[in-house]
Amino acid sequence: MATRMQQLAQPKPNRLRYPDRRSVYWLDELPPKKTGATTKIVSSPSSRLSPEWDVSEWALRAVPSERLCSLAKQRQTAVGWQPDRSLLFPLSRATQTAVATSRICQLAQPKRKQVTGGTGHKPKPVPMTHMPCRASAHIELLATPKHEHPKFEGERSVCWPISRASRNFIASQRLLELSSPKERKALFEGYDPYIVSRAARSASPSPRIQQLCLPLPRKCCLK
Repeated sequence: MATRMQQLAQPKPNRLRYPDRRSVYWLDELPPKKTGATTKIVSSPSSRLSPEWDVSEWALRAVPSERLCSLAKQRQTAVGWQPDRSLLFPLSRATQTAVATSRICQLAQPKRKQVTGGTGHKPKPVPMTHMPCRASAHIELLATPKHEHPKFEGERSVCWPISRASRNFIASQRLLELSSPKERKALFEGYDPYIVSRAARSASPSPRIQQLCLPLPRKCCLK
């Protein structure tokens, strides 16, 4: 029996013996050629050739159950059902002689919108369709524009004079240091991993660190 190494050492079979292979469903031989001109359609036994078929003797003698008789009955209409209302129905005398009020006439008017074209002319004011009404005192108070504060000095000019002290000011070394851009160094540029700092050389371990440095007692073997 060949071992696993011998099986893996065997070369793979050549699948390119038929270079004009056109389908993935055959590998070792060419597909058979078609000899017939067209495909013939054959009806299966399950398909019926005629819409009429014989009824069996058991079906003719079958007696329906009470459940089948109840399901065969037509469905009754719901209580309170009324037939569809006709599209044309007579109007009452009160509807034909009704007179619209001023409010109904006002609501029946279409809304007028301001049409602004591409020209620079201002649109004409559109008259209001609703009836004018007197505004309340609260609305008149809110419509009144607010007055400026007595100490308001107006907007400050964009250009203003600079004082002599600001023009003759000399920046200190600290200001020059803060105004200079921050130097960006590449990663690990100028870094020496073997340099030990002075604080690390003069540090003394605490009792807890010395305790953690000792090996575990169960791993120590007695000599």
